[in-house]
Amino acid sequence: MDLIADAVPCDQHLVELGRLAPQLAGTVWRSRLHDTVEKELAAVEQADILVVATPVYRGSYTGLFKHFFDFIHQDALTDKPILLAATGGSERHALVIDHQLRPLFSFFQARTLPLGVYATDKDFTDHRLHDEALTQRAALAVERALPLLELTRHAKPRLAEEAIAA
Repeated sequence: MDLIADAVPCDQHLVELGRLAPQLAGTVWRSRLHDTVEKELAAVEQADILVVATPVYRGSYTGLFKHFFDFIHQDALTDKPILLAATGGSERHALVIDHQLRPLFSFFQARTLPLGVYATDKDFTDHRLHDEALTQRAALAVERALPLLELTRHAKPRLAEEAIAA
């Protein structure tokens, strides 16, 4: 997220699903979600760009991750640029980005960036990336996202004006 904020002035917001788990797990209807979860869903739906990162569990994203996105309105992410990222215990799970995450966000008609970022435990020191090649890959993914971000930001006022005129 810092790479985006360094390139373009923006508000950053981190959604930590582990913190939301007690209010999210077991809920079936969005109308019955705790206000805390609803605020996080709204933040995701209203964002100009998303950096979606998940740990890999048994070859895919976690159930809590999927449960959260099950509550996102199906049209809320249309054309939204999304940088996909994942972490796992080994390189064996690196395809999670293309085989699990990309199809999920294709359902939402989001613009998933072609370059995803996958890291393993060995790529981090004190919760920070220390692998230079991986850091460069993340920077390149963000660089490629910026033109889409500008398109999205310019489209919002136009769409709002069209909605008012209708």
